[in-house]
Amino acid sequence: MKMRKWMMVTAVAAMATSLAACGGNNNTNGGNAAATNAPSESTAPAENNGGENTAAETAQITPEDGASLVVWESKDERAFTDAIAKEFTEKYNVPVKIEELSPTDQVTKLSQDGPSGLAADVVLIPHDNLGRAASAQLLLPNDVFEAETVKNNTEASITGASYDGMLYGYPRAAETYALYYNKSLVTEAPKTFDDVIAFGKTFTDKSKNRYGIMWEVGNMYFDYPFIASNGGYIFGDNGTNKDDIGINTDGAIQGLSEFVKLKEVLPIKSGDINPDIKRSLFNSGDLAMDINGPWELAGYKTALGDNLGLVPLPTVSGKTAISLAGFKIFAVNAYTQYPNAAKLYAEFASTKDAQLKLNKLVGSIPTNLEALEDPQIKDDPYVSAFAEQAKNSQPMPSIPEMGNVWSPVNAALPEIWDKGVDPKTAMDKAAQQIKDLNNGASQ
Repeated sequence: MKMRKWMMVTAVAAMATSLAACGGNNNTNGGNAAATNAPSESTAPAENNGGENTAAETAQITPEDGASLVVWESKDERAFTDAIAKEFTEKYNVPVKIEELSPTDQVTKLSQDGPSGLAADVVLIPHDNLGRAASAQLLLPNDVFEAETVKNNTEASITGASYDGMLYGYPRAAETYALYYNKSLVTEAPKTFDDVIAFGKTFTDKSKNRYGIMWEVGNMYFDYPFIASNGGYIFGDNGTNKDDIGINTDGAIQGLSEFVKLKEVLPIKSGDINPDIKRSLFNSGDLAMDINGPWELAGYKTALGDNLGLVPLPTVSGKTAISLAGFKIFAVNAYTQYPNAAKLYAEFASTKDAQLKLNKLVGSIPTNLEALEDPQIKDDPYVSAFAEQAKNSQPMPSIPEMGNVWSPVNAALPEIWDKGVDPKTAMDKAAQQIKDLNNGASQ
């Protein structure tokens, strides 16, 4: 397969965020999977011509005679899956069986069950797991619907659905995080982290367990704006170059100096912050602002009602805050007996209408460009706030080496926050650890 020209897009691209609940859990799911044998040539669909299908050719793809599909799906999104599977069966006369499996577990199970023919035909995975699956040759490229997928979805979601210059995924939803705030406590949402500090000085009282702002300060997923907003990054070349590690660049260190300043208004150890603690404090009115993802939206709306506000992240050192983004993507098992039917399902379940249905039934935010402009999305103040932040988000790298990043960085951040270790010293150490792990993994 040839390299795709469109893969030269920048990592910071217009995108939307998902309200599906995988969220920051993605940060534990990197790493290498054991390589499996490549599928035999008989598993490849006849329509595979390197992605050069015309619209007319695409329209002519039909399911194989006698095709039936198994789809792995998240339990939390079952309402959507049941509805879309029923519509697919009505249109193509292909039965669809749904099996519930967490998206974060699907690549591991696919590597185990794919070669034996026991895996689902269509899988749903977080995009940062894509490198594991693609490098192990577990997925068929998105070739038949490549042109439509690239045209119809945000650039960042296409980057997230691709590996080594090849489009594999069918994007269906994306997510990042933003700033929740309690309108009864914060009269005007902060524009900068300096504003956050100024407010925190008037509100934070550790003796009363009351804080102006809180987030998981020991978790790179949520700390990424302090690394990236002034020019830091995880891996270079759009997250594809494992040898270009950018967590300790001058820009990253400058941003982390702003991170350190926030200790003044959040004077607690990193280990004393977790989702349950934050949720309890925010719901009770003892936390004014929370950096968090869309998976908390339903609960926060119930707790605060009209007092719940949501805005993009404040600026970091005068620079727009760049958050880390994740995507959920459909992909087709390389060992499926019915590649045509499976590709049709993955495309059918990720169209504009399907993504709007997903938003309505589950709360996810589309990656489809037309869906993002639909009043259903634009007129929702919470959805639109996440979408606005997402315009300044970067996809998590999907190469297998991403699994080597989390532990070193998540060890360095508490050193900086809890012990006052110089950010440069801590991040230099983490970068070297990542380099060593990458080299060991590649040998």
